[in-house]
Amino acid sequence: MKVAAGGTEGRIGWITTFGRSDLGREILRRLPARVRRRVWSSRRWQRRITGQLRSRWHRSLQLRVVATTLLLSALVIAVLGFFLVNAIANGLLTSAEKSGTVQVENALVTAGAQSSVNMLATPTNIQGAEVDMDTTAEALKRIGGAAGSYFIGLTNTSGQLNFPVYVPWYGPTDINPETTIPVTLIHEVSGEQGSAKVRVWIQPIDLTTTSSVGSGPALVAGAPLGTSYQLYYVYPFNQEQGTLLLVQRILIGVGIALVALLAAIASLVTRWVVLPVRHAAEAAQRLRAGQLEERMSVHGSDDLAALATSFNEMAASLQDKLRELEELSSVQRQFVSDVSHELRTPLATIKMAAELLYDSRDELDPSACRSVELMYGQMERFEGLLTDLLEISRYDANAATLEADLVDVCDIVRRSADDAQQLAERKGSRIEFRLPAEGCFAEVDRRRVERILRNVLVNAVEHGEDKDVIVTAASDSDAVAVAVRDFGVGLAPGEDQLVFDRFWRADASRARTTGGTGLGLAISLEDARLHGGWLQAWGERGKGSVFRLTVPRAAGQELAGSPLPLEPGDIGGVAPHA
Repeated sequence: MKVAAGGTEGRIGWITTFGRSDLGREILRRLPARVRRRVWSSRRWQRRITGQLRSRWHRSLQLRVVATTLLLSALVIAVLGFFLVNAIANGLLTSAEKSGTVQVENALVTAGAQSSVNMLATPTNIQGAEVDMDTTAEALKRIGGAAGSYFIGLTNTSGQLNFPVYVPWYGPTDINPETTIPVTLIHEVSGEQGSAKVRVWIQPIDLTTTSSVGSGPALVAGAPLGTSYQLYYVYPFNQEQGTLLLVQRILIGVGIALVALLAAIASLVTRWVVLPVRHAAEAAQRLRAGQLEERMSVHGSDDLAALATSFNEMAASLQDKLRELEELSSVQRQFVSDVSHELRTPLATIKMAAELLYDSRDELDPSACRSVELMYGQMERFEGLLTDLLEISRYDANAATLEADLVDVCDIVRRSADDAQQLAERKGSRIEFRLPAEGCFAEVDRRRVERILRNVLVNAVEHGEDKDVIVTAASDSDAVAVAVRDFGVGLAPGEDQLVFDRFWRADASRARTTGGTGLGLAISLEDARLHGGWLQAWGERGKGSVFRLTVPRAAGQELAGSPLPLEPGDIGGVAPHA
């Protein structure tokens, strides 16, 4: 296939258009390496510039207003200029036609009044006709206008002569009347020859000459002179064309200046509106970032001042509300902490009594024995809830600390699975571990990571629909990750974030007496964040869920990724057995 000529730039433009097609790729592959590099460099540059312009266009209201004003004003001025130039040109043509008609009528009167010649008579020979025309031309010269503004031609159309005779005068001698005067005009004038009422004929022509007059549009006016002669005036439009060109230049200059002025005015007016809005956006961003004391400057009493005043009032109200919420939250956190601490002492006493009753439950009747067992179970659950409340209150008060040591996370995984293993055995399922033999070492708080994994494993077994749970661990140079996969009820869209909320349950119909305290995953998320890590969830209804913990290998290191995928791929895509 032959590529269109035009050098490297032509090929670049062609390939830019069709580069994504198979044909474009094939042509690009056959080009020399240096040309290919230029093509790709040109495409990258084009995409970058296009992206910057598109981004600038969408982000800048001022740019859109100025560009739209510039385009519309240029279009309006161009249309008005077009009609104005046409009107001026038509006016100049009409004026030239009227002037030519008057001049030809005056010339006819002058030629008919010659006493030395009889232009109205029929000539008998060529020499006589030439003498008559020369004498008449001299007479017309004396009544003519400025030299160069028109040309005169006299012709003899007598049937007694074998050819017409033209006498060009008062202008360049290289004008050929035979090619200048249209044949159709000569026939029309000839039709009026000998008429009682003489008519002047006007026709635009294209004047062709090699003289200083140049080529261009012109106007020819003709009229019969007696029965054997015709008089023609040719008016070049040099002066009119110069006037029209000057008008066009003036219109273009004024139009460009006017467009630039309108663009400047639009930019200035838009700037008056955009700057306060931009300042309001910047102030809103700082307010969102936590700078509650941020306020806008108020100038004048116009709409923009009203906007600034409303913004300041909103910011002040928001600051007051946030201060009230902070005070209320502080009071609530203090209340929870105080109540939790105060409940520990009576709880310890009640637990001791419950343990005594529980140890002697065999001596009681069946109904009393069942009541003691329920009381002991709920006492343990209440103790766990109290412990979780104390822990969550530490996070709310920013009082939680991290005691990091270099440990094997795989060892923590095995130790934290004891409670989940017992629950899995009661449900008839099992926990499958897929851990690397070399271990996964990281600087973590053993107690907090063990609590995270214990909560996640128990949650997976409880919601696993009596199916196996798969635990996978992996590490790289920056992070260690543990993923727990179950094949139970899964999560609905959006619940992957709600699952970490306090006291949130996927199944609202479940009784509060079953399951955990409702704070386990919320505390686990805070534990993961305290490490600078991630605790993330994925799930689909009927396909189960995945909880992935990712922590940095070194304490304080920022995470860039996780060694394990969040969505199930190699992490047990199919349940081993039901």
